[in-house]
Amino acid sequence: MNHASPQQTSSSHTPQFTIFVGIDVSLKAWDVHRLDDKQSWKSKTDADSLKTLTERLKPLGKQALIVLEATGGMERKLSAALIDAGLAVAIVNPRQVRDFARGHGLMAKTDRIDARVLALFGEKVGPRPSARTTEQEAELQALVVRRRQLVEMRAVEATRLQQVAAKTTQRSIGKLIKVLDTQIRDVEQHIARLLQSNDQWKQTVEIVTSAPGIGAVTAATIVAELSELGHLNRQGIAALAGVAPYNDDSGDHRGKRVIKGGRAPIRSCLYMATLSAIRFNPKISAFYKRLCQRGKPAKVAIVACMRKLLTILNLMVRNKTHWSQTPRPITPQSSSN
Repeated sequence: MNHASPQQTSSSHTPQFTIFVGIDVSLKAWDVHRLDDKQSWKSKTDADSLKTLTERLKPLGKQALIVLEATGGMERKLSAALIDAGLAVAIVNPRQVRDFARGHGLMAKTDRIDARVLALFGEKVGPRPSARTTEQEAELQALVVRRRQLVEMRAVEATRLQQVAAKTTQRSIGKLIKVLDTQIRDVEQHIARLLQSNDQWKQTVEIVTSAPGIGAVTAATIVAELSELGHLNRQGIAALAGVAPYNDDSGDHRGKRVIKGGRAPIRSCLYMATLSAIRFNPKISAFYKRLCQRGKPAKVAIVACMRKLLTILNLMVRNKTHWSQTPRPITPQSSSN
């Protein structure tokens, strides 16, 4: 299944568009709203309805930006068909859209209203059109997500095993944990074969795993869910991963800088990799110790290490170099860029 990946918003990409269409995606229906002529209609999600909807929107051509929310996969079939028809499609973060709606006083929520809000979001915010994703990329993303789900289920069952005393219940939980272990191994083998089947993915995996602390799971997650690695500057990639610090200042008040937003799965995976890197990667370990010696709280130091590790990985993938070949990246303390 083809689908497009969500991209960052940028108002510099909007001047070419004069028509904005919002589509609220659900399992059984697509609610569509055109902002220019205020047309609204509902479409079913079967193959014939998809063809009819695509043919109705296709004449809008390059003037139109069609905005969908990321819905965990339900948007993939629709976005793929629209992109194949030559239309620009932006897949956006639902939280950003709700914040936008609240900021404009649009508190009511129905599928029809949501479609209009998406069209307004496209006009006012200017989300960047999403790139088309191949079937192979969609398969890898689905496998990485499935592995994460299985690991979460195993963790829940492991906790239950520690909490129950009845032998029969313990045996039942133990059997399920074994099944989950087998499923996880199978998914990991599929992921490994898929990564090896694509030369670009294989190269990226070899590059990032050359960094001490980065293992196969982190590498697979990066390839599947952070394809922008190596294509953005350090600020952009940090924001995308959700490890960029944001100011909290107002007047004379100077609040603590905090991280927020970004892609949670990447941030979680990077956190675990950084904990390993602090132990086994001399460069990251030394950086962590320096921060702690300067009085930084452990959590703040870990987040800084996450950002530093990601910055180095970004540089490595961009330059196609391994860890030992990568020069020290420019840090915020040594450059204002």
